[in-house]
Amino acid sequence: MLDRIHITDLLVHAIIGINPDERVNPQDVLVNATLFFDTRAAGASDDMADSINYSTITKAMYAHIETARPGLVEKLVADLARICFETDERIEEVEITAEKPGAVTFTRSVGVTIHRTRTEVLGS
Repeated sequence: MLDRIHITDLLVHAIIGINPDERVNPQDVLVNATLFFDTRAAGASDDMADSINYSTITKAMYAHIETARPGLVEKLVADLARICFETDERIEEVEITAEKPGAVTFTRSVGVTIHRTRTEVLGS
């Protein structure tokens, strides 16, 4: 079983959605990501070079959410999975949830969760 790094409650104000008002009015997007990889080398060495730089990955996800303007949350989470794999080759799997808080009446949030492997996304 692989170890996990969690990025919890990344909040970005962005354009996302298919309705006309969503294409012009930014709304909150809440992202949670789990990065699966082997932490044993980092645990033994206490050296950042042996670990995943979650700050770099978080900044890359933030920048993408802020500028991509996707129509569907499904597209956004697929893009974010690819960004994680492209940012660090040691990440073997990701689980990503993106939510739109308050997007649907009577709900706290609606969203999509995906779980992908490196091979599924990058093919190698």
